[in-house]
Amino acid sequence: VLHLFERDCSVQRRHQKVVEVAPCVSMNEEQRAAICSAAVQLMAHVGYVNAGTVEFLVEGDQFYFIEVNPRVQVEHTITEMITDIDIVISQLQIAQGLDLHKDMHLPKQNELTLKGAAIQCRITTEDPLNQFMPDTGKIDTYRSPGGFGVRLDVGNAYSGYAVTPYFDSLLVKVCTHGFSFEQAISKMQRCLKEFRIRGVKTNIPFLQNVVSYPAFQSGEAKTTFIDNTPELFEFPRMRDRGNKTMKYIGEVTVNGFPGIERTEKKYFEAPRVPTDIEVPEKVITAKNILDAQGATAVIDWVKNQESVLMTDTTFRDAHQSLLATRVRTQDFKAIAGLTDAALPELFSSEMWGGATFDVAYRFLTEDPWQRLRKIRQLMPNTLLQMLFRGSNAVGYQNYPDNVIEEFIKESARQGVDVFRIFDSLNWIPQMEKSIQVVRDTGKIAEAAICYTGDINDPARAKYNVQYYLDMAKELENLGAQIIAIKDMAGLLKPQAAYRLISELKAATDLPIHLHTHDTSGNGIITYSAATKAGVDIVDVAMSAMSGATSQPSMNSLYYALVNGERTPTINIDNAQKINHYWEDVRMYYQPFENGLNAPQTEVYMHEMPGGQYSNLQQQAKAVGLGHRWDEIKKMYHTVNLMFGDIVKVTPSSKVVGDMALFMVQNHLTEQDVYARGEELSFPESVVTFFQGDLGQPVGGFPKELQRIILKGRPAFTERPGDLSAPVDFAKVQEELAEKIGYQPKLEEVLSYLMYPQVFLEYRQKYETFGDITLLDTPTFFNGIRQGETLEVQIERGKTLIIRLDEIGEPDIDGNRVLFFNLNGQRREVLVKDASIKSAVQVKQKAEPTNKEQIGATMSGSVLQVLVKRGDKVEKGQPLLITEAMKMETTIEARFAGTVDHIYVEEGEAISSGDLLLEVKEK
Repeated sequence: VLHLFERDCSVQRRHQKVVEVAPCVSMNEEQRAAICSAAVQLMAHVGYVNAGTVEFLVEGDQFYFIEVNPRVQVEHTITEMITDIDIVISQLQIAQGLDLHKDMHLPKQNELTLKGAAIQCRITTEDPLNQFMPDTGKIDTYRSPGGFGVRLDVGNAYSGYAVTPYFDSLLVKVCTHGFSFEQAISKMQRCLKEFRIRGVKTNIPFLQNVVSYPAFQSGEAKTTFIDNTPELFEFPRMRDRGNKTMKYIGEVTVNGFPGIERTEKKYFEAPRVPTDIEVPEKVITAKNILDAQGATAVIDWVKNQESVLMTDTTFRDAHQSLLATRVRTQDFKAIAGLTDAALPELFSSEMWGGATFDVAYRFLTEDPWQRLRKIRQLMPNTLLQMLFRGSNAVGYQNYPDNVIEEFIKESARQGVDVFRIFDSLNWIPQMEKSIQVVRDTGKIAEAAICYTGDINDPARAKYNVQYYLDMAKELENLGAQIIAIKDMAGLLKPQAAYRLISELKAATDLPIHLHTHDTSGNGIITYSAATKAGVDIVDVAMSAMSGATSQPSMNSLYYALVNGERTPTINIDNAQKINHYWEDVRMYYQPFENGLNAPQTEVYMHEMPGGQYSNLQQQAKAVGLGHRWDEIKKMYHTVNLMFGDIVKVTPSSKVVGDMALFMVQNHLTEQDVYARGEELSFPESVVTFFQGDLGQPVGGFPKELQRIILKGRPAFTERPGDLSAPVDFAKVQEELAEKIGYQPKLEEVLSYLMYPQVFLEYRQKYETFGDITLLDTPTFFNGIRQGETLEVQIERGKTLIIRLDEIGEPDIDGNRVLFFNLNGQRREVLVKDASIKSAVQVKQKAEPTNKEQIGATMSGSVLQVLVKRGDKVEKGQPLLITEAMKMETTIEARFAGTVDHIYVEEGEAISSGDLLLEVKEK
């Protein structure tokens, strides 16, 4: 009888081995000799003829016999690695009657020595976070490690293999060998890290925690190790960047991007990124002054400038107005640093706020906070400006004061320097809190007055010059450091601009910042008049991103004022080189163009804000009203007058737009609303507007229309913030953590408070597709051509090289297999073709955050349903039994309640996560 030393199998759960080690590192030579001698004595005594394993339980210095396994065991591999003896071949040769030493040439016992140490880990499809329930599905990716001292014993594990619930969940055994136990651990850690198994859940993260845990590495792990070490179940979040990226590319390739008509992907020339920028000698920028001397010094600097200063809106309002806010961070990053270096004389770059938040999360699957951080990093010498909607922050409703306060503080901390604060109804109580908080942060508080009407038209006396002067003085008294005139629709005509700016300069010592849109084509003339009147700063955009519903052109304004007393101090050659880049990039976004190729003087009729024009147009297309756009514009004008000729800017402009869409879609006239209003269900935004949720419009609400729309609901005249209880941030953070599966940062809590459902949908898309901001824009919107090769840099030094080889035919479920090549390896991605109606019913999945919905813990079948609809159940009462891989699972009630609905029948096949039943809590 020959013993091959011992294996330590202490790491186990439910008496099933998980990780095995040979030899036992915590055993001394005296203990080893005693245990091995006892095993040899036992086998010799019974005349054992075979390979086999004798099991002992060790407690302190004592050991106790358990049983003999008369066969080769799963973990025989590591014994082979430390003895160089092939146990499987040896067993067969013993069965042939061969002699251990004479025929098989095995060493004598005293000649057999230990050769280093070895570890075995069993890679399975068990889910450690679901009580190690085996997962099923198709393996999308299988990549294994290798190298010196690594052994793999593989079963059915390869890309494309379907893991079923009918067989053992073991995929592969990985063993590592080293001259020391520490070396074997290091190799095992590398191997587990290098495994890439996608499509099914595995126990790899759990095994990584086990082999890295101090108790395991010291050999002190006992049989209760897993049960008593909950931190083994704390896993880092899996990134799976390659598969997620291909999944998004495949989705867009097959189904297209929402809101874009599916066409063949175009070929684009690479954008012209300038390489010959003339960097001026050291220029003290407004940002340098703010950082060194504070906001007051910046204001003094602005007032001392002879030249008119400019704010570049290309990074925010320009693309919001022209391209429905769809320009991606990727395209800003490529030019931001060069813009910072080339145009240091700019007052600021407006790059955040407005519709950025909503669109970034909802349509671009981007984190707007990440955009802010990236641009801050790339533009260290430029003031970064945001548009802030007062008590509406960056949302479409009022938020409690402590939310406003925290949002401003966090925005300032992450890089915003100038806050342009406005209220969508020009109601100053809605702006006061924001101004105070911005001043407290040390940043610049620019209070905006929204311009509407026509101060030179006697028939539009509601918004006359005195109205604007009074408002400016009141904002100055509240602490505003700059007064902005926000001409969001481009209604300010040249003569009116000269008059308004002149009188504002006489009424206040604060700098005046003028913002307009060039929809009518009068923008440059308006700015010229305003410049003569003494305006301090004007908003412009790069020529390629200017005009129409955007701001006037930076380049055009320069040439309009050149050689004059107030010529803007910029390097116009640099501006033109930067503009070349935007000429090329704008081609990417052609599907989002609003179609305005010439001045539209009808803006003086409908008064629609430039920033709303392209977004409302996209919204109209989305609800099937794109062909009735002219009707919608006229209805917008009608609705404005119905509402009392209000100030229209987000979110009040959205209310007008929602009502216009509602009336056009339902073929309603103004008379219909008054006649049939009692039976109509108005958009919720309209109802809350008339309740006073956005504040109070100038002159109040039309009483009769308010009565019809509210249908008895209460209306209030107080500032909404005074009626709102402060948000409990700790409670919201806990609520959000439960929904997204990790502890959220403050910025995420703020985003969730602004856009709860949109943020959760963003997180869901992010979990599905990963960080798709890294994709080039043509691929993001149009997918990949067959045979095309893409390079996606996921981090410095790591690039995914992706090629689409083939798109498969749809199966009975409407799914297509896309055959990719990722970094030289074949990969398959399954995409549901939305254009094909599936013949197979898709089962509803349980909502993880809804505790009343009970889902399948693993794939398999329903063995027995123990309750029926309407039954009263107690906490812990068995509801049904499922079966998979010969393992039965009893699903119990989580709380006392009533069975509300049962979605499955006995014998029905189920997949992990399928909704089984609902129990209403008592």
